[in-house]
Amino acid sequence: MTEQSSTISDLSVATANICNELDKTPITAAANSMTSSFVIGTDFYLKFTVLLMGAVGTVGNGLILYAMVASKQHKKQVLIFNQNALDFFSCFHLIITYAVQICNFHLTGVVGYWLCILFISECLVWWGTNGSMVNLAIITIDRYLKVVHPAGWSILP
Repeated sequence: MTEQSSTISDLSVATANICNELDKTPITAAANSMTSSFVIGTDFYLKFTVLLMGAVGTVGNGLILYAMVASKQHKKQVLIFNQNALDFFSCFHLIITYAVQICNFHLTGVVGYWLCILFISECLVWWGTNGSMVNLAIITIDRYLKVVHPAGWSILP
């Protein structure tokens, strides 16, 4: 019991240290001059560009998902539908992740801990991306079997 609580406390300390390192921003100022704590640089523009790509991807995948459901193709093309759903998931969480990073919240307490775990670490984005890669491999195997063995060998009916 003590080993488990020790491991959990070590994890929370390590995560807090990572979040504190991410929150530090160097500010240099000359004497008699005022500086802003929010300096727009290339990092901001890069994050904003990724945010826009996530928005375009979310809208595009959302439209494809809607079209497949409306035309009842989601039952026939299960792997393609799953691919679009995983890409939609990744793009949606990409928007949330980079919006949280651009806003530069001060992460404290339980909410700050979970924001850091889920969004600052980009965990949800990578879950969707890795799922998408696995689904692409399954689609590739399925198409290979349909071409090489056209007599009915396939992963899906």
